[in-house]
Amino acid sequence: MEMSFNKMLETSFRKNWNSPALSDYKGITLHYRDVARRIEKLHIIFRICGVEKGDKIAICSRNQANWGVVFLASITYGAVPVPILHEFKPGNVHHIVNHSDSRILFVGKVAWESLSETEMPNLEAIIQIDDFSLLYATRDQIVETREHLNEHFGKKYPKNFTSDDINYHEESSPDELAMINYTSGTSGFSKGVMIPYRALKSNVLFAQEVFPKIGSTSNIVSMLPTAHMYGMMFEFLFEMTVGAHVHFLTRIPSPKIIMGAFAEIKPDVIIAVPLIIEKIYKQKLQPIINKTSMKVLLKLPVMDQMIEAKIKDELVKTFGGNFAEVIIGGAAFNREADEFFHRIKFPYTVGYGMTECAPIISYAPWNKARLYSCGKAAPRMEIRIDSNDPQNVPGEIQVKGANVMLGYYHNEQATSEVFTDDGWFKTGDMGVIDADGFLYIKGRCKSMLLGPSGQNIYPEEIESAINNMPYVVESLVIEDKGQLVALIYPDMDQAQADKLDDEALLKKMQENIAQVNVDMPNYQKIAHVRIMPEEFEKTPKKSIKRYMYQ
Repeated sequence: MEMSFNKMLETSFRKNWNSPALSDYKGITLHYRDVARRIEKLHIIFRICGVEKGDKIAICSRNQANWGVVFLASITYGAVPVPILHEFKPGNVHHIVNHSDSRILFVGKVAWESLSETEMPNLEAIIQIDDFSLLYATRDQIVETREHLNEHFGKKYPKNFTSDDINYHEESSPDELAMINYTSGTSGFSKGVMIPYRALKSNVLFAQEVFPKIGSTSNIVSMLPTAHMYGMMFEFLFEMTVGAHVHFLTRIPSPKIIMGAFAEIKPDVIIAVPLIIEKIYKQKLQPIINKTSMKVLLKLPVMDQMIEAKIKDELVKTFGGNFAEVIIGGAAFNREADEFFHRIKFPYTVGYGMTECAPIISYAPWNKARLYSCGKAAPRMEIRIDSNDPQNVPGEIQVKGANVMLGYYHNEQATSEVFTDDGWFKTGDMGVIDADGFLYIKGRCKSMLLGPSGQNIYPEEIESAINNMPYVVESLVIEDKGQLVALIYPDMDQAQADKLDDEALLKKMQENIAQVNVDMPNYQKIAHVRIMPEEFEKTPKKSIKRYMYQ
């Protein structure tokens, strides 16, 4: 009999009882035994509060050790955790708590400041996540339980609490609902993705298959939001099933903080979004590569290899020097950085996933990966392209398999819209697939623009070129009256340092665009530039909210 998902956790807790499990970077460390004890105390609160299996428990706070505790406590009880990104606006958090039918909310100090219990009338308790103090309760019994929690715990385990005492919920079928994750979405409203146990388990098995060496002596730096499927699965949940030690960065990860943590913790694998890697590339590597003398040297075949090897060593050191590979996902990777990393044989790979697949869809290990591709279908997953000629003509990427969600919570219409009649999930992304099964993404269906003669224009490809230009922080290509317009948010600090006024900066941008246009077919050429005064509104996953600028 295959092991159920929660039994995998239970087995790992027993085996790794005395090993470190969750740390706040530069803060507390909880061992697996401590996490198990906190889980048990929360189970006592759940039982006395009358939480039933299948009830929803919302979690809204920044990454920290207790976030992990609450998530694990909910799922091992048989309740359904509903992680909410703490960067969401208060109105959105209230909406998600209500829409998900959550009965309890665990909330961080900062997030709580802008929330109000009167906006969430169905909650029975609100608990501060940092110290598990009660912020609000509808019944005296809940208050009493919290006040006397240690007594309740002592009565239940009079001798002491050992690894033999843990006994976690076993799902009744692979399709049982395990959690609900509200997508940040670049197109407006959040939808609650219903993730079944089979999807969690299949993703954990994938990680165990890809990283067989990660185990009880491994360290991981968690820098992506755990409320997001990508960070949760590969920087937290998988680690808990193999006894690894997760270090939560707990604050906004600037390149400086990240590089400091890498140097200190020396993680065994690194999970990142392109933005973080591109920042490190721009700060650490571009200045070196762009020196004229360096450009000349890189063209000489012998020097070229020596320099590349040196740059690669430098980069490997920057990432702590101990990792098997860097996995990049969550958004498109800048083509220039992609080419450069590929050329110096840096151990990185670009994967592809979505919340709806909890998250992994495709992946290839770094030594088998292909430039610009995001790998092949992950184990237990199938990919097809909705096109007459899937190798050459882009079509919608559609997927099927163990990782795919059950549907959207309380939203049958949205659910029926994303599944084909023959049961494949429509990703909303466009791509092609080569003869060997490698997937190449061309852009979002929604962001795709139509050229003057019906050509498909993928703005992401043009933006990737613009973003490599001097003084550009980020850009967005939109269509206006049949022409392509580039909205650019410039690097004001750099412009000021180089004494460029507004007029000179605009001129630089026009030169940049002229250079980008050289490599573009006519229908993809940019007609106008507009300078944006502030950076683009983004989702918590740091994708630009395109719909706001169309």
